[in-house]
Amino acid sequence: MLVLVMNVGVATAFDRVPGYLDTANVGLPSRATASALRAAVDDWAFGRVDPAALDGPVDRMRAAYARIVAGEAADVTLAGSVSQVVGMVAASLPVGARVLAAEGDFASVLFPFMADGRLDVTLVPFEHLLEAVRPGIDLVAVSAVQSSDGRVMDLDALASGARIAGVRTLIDASHAAGWLPMRASDFDVVVCAAYKWLMAPRGIALAAVNPRATWLRPVNASWYGTDEPWNNLYGPPMHLSATARRFDTSPPWQLVEAGAVALEFLAGLSRRDVRDYSVGLANQFRDAVGMAASDSTIVSLAGVDPRQLADAGVRCSGRGGRSRLSFYLYNDLSDVKAAARALRVRAAA
Repeated sequence: MLVLVMNVGVATAFDRVPGYLDTANVGLPSRATASALRAAVDDWAFGRVDPAALDGPVDRMRAAYARIVAGEAADVTLAGSVSQVVGMVAASLPVGARVLAAEGDFASVLFPFMADGRLDVTLVPFEHLLEAVRPGIDLVAVSAVQSSDGRVMDLDALASGARIAGVRTLIDASHAAGWLPMRASDFDVVVCAAYKWLMAPRGIALAAVNPRATWLRPVNASWYGTDEPWNNLYGPPMHLSATARRFDTSPPWQLVEAGAVALEFLAGLSRRDVRDYSVGLANQFRDAVGMAASDSTIVSLAGVDPRQLADAGVRCSGRGGRSRLSFYLYNDLSDVKAAARALRVRAAA
C-alpha cells in the first residue's frame, strides 16, 4: 500500500474533523485562520476596526495567491465572488464575440456569458473542449477542475492551443488552486473562490489578470481600485491603478486578516506535495471501492446518497444525483477507511 505523508506542521495546524470529505463544498480553516476570524469579529464588536490598516492583509492575500498560482502580486485583483469576475470578462467582450465553454460547467462560469445577449456562446462536452479551440473563437472559459465530478482540464494543452489559435482564456480555479500546480501567466484570467481549497472565509475571490489582457474593462470600478484609495474617496478625477488593482471592489474587512492567514499558510506549501498527498488519498479510496485511479482529489459516486454516508459519519456533498467526496491535506487514511467502510456497509444492507 502506498504510504502517504504530509508535513507534520500541516497535520497539527487543523482541528481534526473525522470523516470530513467535503472540501469541494466548504474548506476547513486552520486553527490560525479561525482565530484570526474570531479576533476580527471581536474588533468589530468592540469598535476597534481600522479599515485603512486592513489594506495590509489585502496585499498579503494578493502576494499569497500569486505564489499559489505562480503569478505576480501586482496582477492579482480582489473580488467578492467568481461570477463577479466572470461578469466583468463577459462585459468586456465586444458585441458578437464567440465564447467557448464546457457543457455542465459550474453556473458562475457559464451564466454571465449566457445572460449577455450580445455574445455568441457555444457549449461542448468537457472532454471535447480542447479540440474545439480554434481561430475565430474569441474566448474560452472553463473550470480547471469540474465541480460536479472532479475531471481535470489539461491546462498546458489548453494554454498551448489557445496561444496558437489566438484565443483569450478564462480559468476558474476554484476547485484547483491550492493543490493543482498551474501558471497564471499562461492565461488571461485565473479566478478562484477562496472558501474551498484555499480554506479562507466565504466572501473573498481573487483573480490573476494577465497584463496582456488590456481588453478587460473595470466595469465594477470602485474607490478601492486606485493606488491610494483613502486619498481618492470622491471624484472626479478618477485615478484607477495601472496594476490589476484597478479591477478591485471593496474588501470585506472582517474577513481579510483570516483570508491572508489562510492563503499564506497554503502558499508556504509545495503545490506538488499537496497534490500528491490529496490525490493519493483519493486514489486510496478509489482502490478500496474498486475504482480506477484518477488525477483528481474529487471522487464522484453514482447511486450513493450522501445522507447514507452522513449516517456513517462521513460528510460529503450531493451533486447531479451522485455523491461527491473530496480529499485534502487535513484528511488522512482514517477518512479513507471510514468512507470505504460506509460504502461496504451500505452495499451489504
